[in-house]
Amino acid sequence: MMQFALFDYIPKRNLRRASFEQQDISRMILGFKDGRNVYTRWAAHEVCRAIRLMDLTDTVLVCIPASTIYSHVRRWKRFAQLVCRLSGMQNGFDRVQVSGSRKRAHVTGEYELCTNIKHYVHIDNDFFRGKKVLVIDDIYTTGQSSRAFIGAMQAAGADVQMALFLAKTKLFCRSR
Repeated sequence: MMQFALFDYIPKRNLRRASFEQQDISRMILGFKDGRNVYTRWAAHEVCRAIRLMDLTDTVLVCIPASTIYSHVRRWKRFAQLVCRLSGMQNGFDRVQVSGSRKRAHVTGEYELCTNIKHYVHIDNDFFRGKKVLVIDDIYTTGQSSRAFIGAMQAAGADVQMALFLAKTKLFCRSR
């Protein structure tokens, strides 16, 4: 399975060390995470630009769940609709249901999605069985959440072809 990130993401605590372009990308990614329409359209167009040469007509788009139902819908519903309309993929948004909420891993350092995925996410096994899937998430930091979700999708019978991330966290080392 191929994994790919479109941009580098600089955490807020390191933004002063980042270039203007990196600061701008990080601002847009945070706007996307907040569910702002202008950044949702930006993210959808960037994803479609990255996958434009791929034939994805028989592929289902699935977004890795956010920490709460509200955040999941706000962040991913319109995005998934736009990407599917522009790329020809099937929209799997309604086939993955988030129930309850979990701690945000980047805040707490606890990867609850990894340990409690069956209590937090319901995947429509009948729908995904035997289907090609492209999984999308906003930011890749350690990969634990994405690996857990991809494992759950594969356990549901999905053939996960690719994991695409809007950005990968870039960490700066302290200079001595």
